[in-house]
Amino acid sequence: MWGQEEVKEEEEEEAEEVVLEGEEVMWGQEELHSDGDRGDGSARYVLTGEGAGSLFRIDENSGDIHATKRLDREEKAYYILRAKAVDRFTNEALEGESEFVIKIHDINDNEPRFTKDLYMARVPEMSEI
Repeated sequence: MWGQEEVKEEEEEEAEEVVLEGEEVMWGQEELHSDGDRGDGSARYVLTGEGAGSLFRIDENSGDIHATKRLDREEKAYYILRAKAVDRFTNEALEGESEFVIKIHDINDNEPRFTKDLYMARVPEMSEI
């Protein structure tokens, strides 16, 4: 129903899961395409859900979805979005709406800091892991 490129995909129940990692989190792009899009400009792509229109924008002509700013896993771990293609002139859906989850994977953006030069610890023998 929808074609996707440039990101990892995993199936999760009925929703598609799109995982953005590393630098893709900053400039993530997802391309959606409906089988009902004849390529004559009559299809319009619509995005709804968490962050649609602010954090995520869709090119209504091509179906390209872009993250508009750097996404931080520590602020929010995932977003649920829905996309559909509608006829530009009648506003009728060309096919059913698709729901997908954008999961943000954490990158190490905070360097570890050690306040002492030496640390000592003891672990009892046969300790559980």
